[in-house]
Amino acid sequence: MEPGKLSRICAPMVNQSDQPFRELVHRYGATLAYTQMLKPELLLDDQDYLELCLRDLTAKPLSADQPVVVQLCGNDPETLVKGGRKLQQYCHAIDLNLGCPQQAALDNHFGAYLLGQRDWPLVEEIVAAMSKSFVVPTSAKLRLCQPAFKTLELAERLEACGVSWITLHARTVSAQRRRHGPADLSQVKRLKDNLGVPIISNGNVRTWDDLEANLKTTGADGLMVGESLLGNPCLFANYTPDPVAISLEYLSICRMYPDVATVSTMATHVRHFVDSQCHRRPWYTKFRTTLANCRSLEEIEVLLQNKVQRWRGLRPEDDEEQPPERVAEAVEEIGDIFAQP
Repeated sequence: MEPGKLSRICAPMVNQSDQPFRELVHRYGATLAYTQMLKPELLLDDQDYLELCLRDLTAKPLSADQPVVVQLCGNDPETLVKGGRKLQQYCHAIDLNLGCPQQAALDNHFGAYLLGQRDWPLVEEIVAAMSKSFVVPTSAKLRLCQPAFKTLELAERLEACGVSWITLHARTVSAQRRRHGPADLSQVKRLKDNLGVPIISNGNVRTWDDLEANLKTTGADGLMVGESLLGNPCLFANYTPDPVAISLEYLSICRMYPDVATVSTMATHVRHFVDSQCHRRPWYTKFRTTLANCRSLEEIEVLLQNKVQRWRGLRPEDDEEQPPERVAEAVEEIGDIFAQP
């Protein structure tokens, strides 16, 4: 993976890292995007699940301009390797999830629940097997160990096992609260100061200013952003789009690649786009209810183009989006900031 591709990364997000959304964030400054967390045992045993994943990854040809990382979870080296081999020709790297805090991860002993020291030998075995078996690089995304200072030791072990880069979401695991307090960016800096592989910082980013502050504090090689991109997929371009315009742009990508994103996924993305700027508007509850009842891409478009525009006091044909060429220029200019060593 070219170092510059690690500078602005769209995080893996459950049911929200679909190919149309990945393309959207790539258009607005993301240099790399992850799939959602995939289960290797289902890739091997569930043909429908495998075909769904392949449709997502093959909707458009693999491109160096819009690289994608497949993220896998699990605790069995053989299953992870076999599952990864099913997808390795359709991605640029494969990531091991060591950060999932959900109850399912606790129940099935994967994700952040592999960070205890008694599981380190297993994690090392998994990473070594993946890095030796795949034709693409292996990376790892983890949370803080407990105690936090142990995170560096684990990261050093992962580097020795062949991991190509490490992403640190600098919070400890909590199944009840995904973001329990602010991320401890000093721990990211410790990894950057002591390891030779690239270190990606994840956490404490909601605005453009947060991006710059995070890089200044951590010295990281890149930044990974998740939920903040759901509200503003143009965050990496330092640009706030009109919520209806960006929703329609996302839906136009979905139309280009049918049978990739479900109607439910489309509606959730649109809800996030509109919520980020309009959640206090008196019509927002009505919008949520109407959106939940949409059964097709076309119905969502009609809702946005007609009802939402009228609720906003605009004519249906009004469009506040900036000219695409100006946005493209801004993305190119901003890329220079992240390309600096």
